[in-house]
Amino acid sequence: MFKKLECVCIHTDSIEKSLSFYTSMGLTENWKIERILDDGFNWAIIGLKFPEKESSELVLSNHPKNKFTEVEILVEDVRQVHRKLSKNDEIRWIRPPFATESGHVAVMEAPDGNVFVLVGK
Repeated sequence: MFKKLECVCIHTDSIEKSLSFYTSMGLTENWKIERILDDGFNWAIIGLKFPEKESSELVLSNHPKNKFTEVEILVEDVRQVHRKLSKNDEIRWIRPPFATESGHVAVMEAPDGNVFVLVGK
């Protein structure tokens, strides 16, 4: 079911300062999504590519409530994986599948307590 490590998303209070630092380390900006939250906060997520083409991405986020590291795993079909894994009572679903710009996302806590963001179609 798990295909590859898609990215690791890290929190930053200063997205521009972090972007400047990581690009100075050799990463390049690949994509950027900006959203205005209900309280008017300008939330941004920026995907950074490593020089090695087959590498996963490092993603920066300045979301004021999500101040933790996210490990994103690529799966073929998020909804199908959710249906299959929902049969396992040891998995806790933090967020069931929901649509995004690029497909679907779901957030699960594995039996060992680690949290994974599943991304795919």
